[in-house]
Amino acid sequence: MNCQSTLRGFMTTMLVAGLSASLSAEQSRPNVLLILSDDHSMPHVSCYDDENTKRFRITPNLQKFAEQGMRFDRAYTSAPQCAPSRISIFACRSPIGLSVTRFAQPPRADVRFFTDVLRAGGYWVGLDGRHQHLDGRVREAEHIDRALRQAGMQSLDQRFDHFVRSAGTKGDSLFQVADRVAAALDKVPDEKPFFLYFGFSQPHRKFSLKYDGIDPIELKLPADWPDLPEVRVDYARYLASVRELDQGFGQIMALLKTRGIDDNTLVIFMGDNGEALLRGKGTLYDRGTHVPLMIRWPGRVKPGSSSSTLVCGTDLGPTILSACGMKPPKEMTGDSFMRQLLGRKGEDRRYVFAERGWHWGPITRTDGLDLSRSITSTHYRYIYNALPNRSYTPVDMSNKDAWKAIQSAHAADKLSPLHQRLYFRNPRPVVELYDLRSDPLELNNLAGKKPVANIERTLREELESWMIREHDFLPLPTHALQNTK
Repeated sequence: MNCQSTLRGFMTTMLVAGLSASLSAEQSRPNVLLILSDDHSMPHVSCYDDENTKRFRITPNLQKFAEQGMRFDRAYTSAPQCAPSRISIFACRSPIGLSVTRFAQPPRADVRFFTDVLRAGGYWVGLDGRHQHLDGRVREAEHIDRALRQAGMQSLDQRFDHFVRSAGTKGDSLFQVADRVAAALDKVPDEKPFFLYFGFSQPHRKFSLKYDGIDPIELKLPADWPDLPEVRVDYARYLASVRELDQGFGQIMALLKTRGIDDNTLVIFMGDNGEALLRGKGTLYDRGTHVPLMIRWPGRVKPGSSSSTLVCGTDLGPTILSACGMKPPKEMTGDSFMRQLLGRKGEDRRYVFAERGWHWGPITRTDGLDLSRSITSTHYRYIYNALPNRSYTPVDMSNKDAWKAIQSAHAADKLSPLHQRLYFRNPRPVVELYDLRSDPLELNNLAGKKPVANIERTLREELESWMIREHDFLPLPTHALQNTK
């Protein structure tokens, strides 16, 4: 059977599944709008009490949005990179379980997205804006695209009723966001509810060149960043890109109100992974996977509420399906957090997991290739570095002024001992353990310390169990540690 036949069979199966989907009799089906920012970490929305975004009024529209719904304080993505984290969101499974740890590797043709379930259940589904390689890179060598097509892995135009490829929000296109969302919504049949995804390019690098109204000198830098002029300017440009994102988000929310559909639309805003700043994107530290998540659902979600429950990107799909009266397929490993969203008691996640594989870049440094895994609890984070001899280079920053200035300061022996250790220690520890309550910047590695030996063992065993369930190709931490002795 060829791949096209397989794909047709898959779509038929989804249609049958959709016809049997059970909708709650008393529940009307909401419209759903999922908006992702690109490379956007906590705490860079003012509702998280971030001093810089508040002082320079970076996110007034997102602040207003958070006041109308629920803010999640412990939301994480399953990878610190765009492509695997987004595929994981749509498939509701880990990148490892999907075999998409390599940058821009789409899932197999038979992997279902939560949007497939929605569509089969009667929803119109659309995909617009930056979707970051859900079916491969936008511009690729012909033989690679041909292989993807032949394997049935370039099928977004068949999976969605509306699909726009390679449509970011840089430059002048940012001012057309409302028009683009309106054009998508114009295609929705009157008798159908809709699901629409829209992805912003902001605040992905390249950052805004203009940072009017943001004084680099007045910015408060985290203690793990060297205080250099180039670092401050880089940060100001990042915040200016967050401000652009907020402006575009405001356009979308105004459009919903103008069309009179804001009351029956469940709106979700989330970052796709961590920011391309120091110890962020590409790392499994907090700044790499801890992202903003806010949800507004008028009449269902309490305005101005917040939740500290652990949430993973894989949980978005099951939660959306629950809101729409549907159940996720058994292969989806994400957990619905609908009860928590509605302010009810429910069983919270104990852990979230994340992985790091190859990113677009050289295979000799961490910005290109790193193989690491992490488990995060409400209190601790355990990181397993399978390639401890990799020298650290921040993703998307290798040729930027900020990183060049840090390298120059290192060469001149002008960095503090802390910053020398954080950025230039080689080899790295195979295992890192951090107390996120007392050490949120993850500066003090507790691995191997007797007072936390039981915690370290528990987290290691939980991570290894997850790696086994997900068919991870890496050696388990226990085996790696045995072979380093």
